[in-house]
Amino acid sequence: MHAITIPEPGGPEALVWDEVPDPVPGEGEVLVEVVAGAVNRADILQRQGFYDPPPGASPYPGLECSGRIAALGPGVSGWSVGDEVCALLAGGGYAEKVAVPAGQLLPLPTGLDLKQAAALPEVVCTVWSNVFMIAHLRPGETLLVHGGSSGIGTMAIQLAKAVGAKVAVTAGTGEKLERCAELGADILVNYREQDFVEEVRKSTDGAGADVILDNMGAKYLDRNVKALAVNGRLAIIGMQGGIKAELNISTLLTKRAAISATSLRARPLGEKAAIVAAVREHVWPLIDTGQVRPIVDREVPMSDAAAAHRVVEESGHIGKVVLVTP
Repeated sequence: MHAITIPEPGGPEALVWDEVPDPVPGEGEVLVEVVAGAVNRADILQRQGFYDPPPGASPYPGLECSGRIAALGPGVSGWSVGDEVCALLAGGGYAEKVAVPAGQLLPLPTGLDLKQAAALPEVVCTVWSNVFMIAHLRPGETLLVHGGSSGIGTMAIQLAKAVGAKVAVTAGTGEKLERCAELGADILVNYREQDFVEEVRKSTDGAGADVILDNMGAKYLDRNVKALAVNGRLAIIGMQGGIKAELNISTLLTKRAAISATSLRARPLGEKAAIVAAVREHVWPLIDTGQVRPIVDREVPMSDAAAAHRVVEESGHIGKVVLVTP
């Protein structure tokens, strides 16, 4: 088969479409013939040499894919060869075939094609596990999403609105904020021109955000804590703004607030399977009915993954960039 390899870490040009051995599904795994994958920030970090795959995972980038089951490994039940699926991966999505633990498979949702479905697994599992399973966003509460026009952001807006929450977003352009509003965002903050702490407080009668989904890390830590409501929950899922910052514990104590920080890729198989099962139970019905949908900015040939990485690094996209196999 062919896959995107990274002979040496570096810029987008480090991604090489090359012939590699076919994967073989092990115990509890299925082999998926990949129709499409999608680009995540973690893929860029891996390409740069900063985010190695966990032990035993595929060395190729790609944390989600869609396709058809080509073979079943030992001990797999409930799935059949030919089933159309999408999957959460620890790696290997930038390839024509990938071996996937059966617990990380999801059926193709009603009304979507496989290319659209490739944009779902990583973002849906990230948002559901952090915003709902950990931070317990409830109806009537306010969720603040940083990077509202990203793949994560566009999904978080839709899921929060689906459960009856109010949504605030930050983005860097009027066009991106407009797209967020179309998805249901109530409070729009241009982070280049406005202070999100002030804007969120103003829009919540001084209360602040009950839950914040943050992809920035250190750069936003102090202001995120200030923006939290009493009993607020800050969920950190990225570190685009650095890894080290000072934390005012007094403010945290006064607000009786909580901070969680998670990554998905290196979690044990059992934890991933539990998240995927929760997504299938709670989110898939919303996608089946069209209440929630993947937002795809563009499709790019997988062999030209370098071009897709440039788009994501320049942050000119809205939603997900999908990679399509030949």
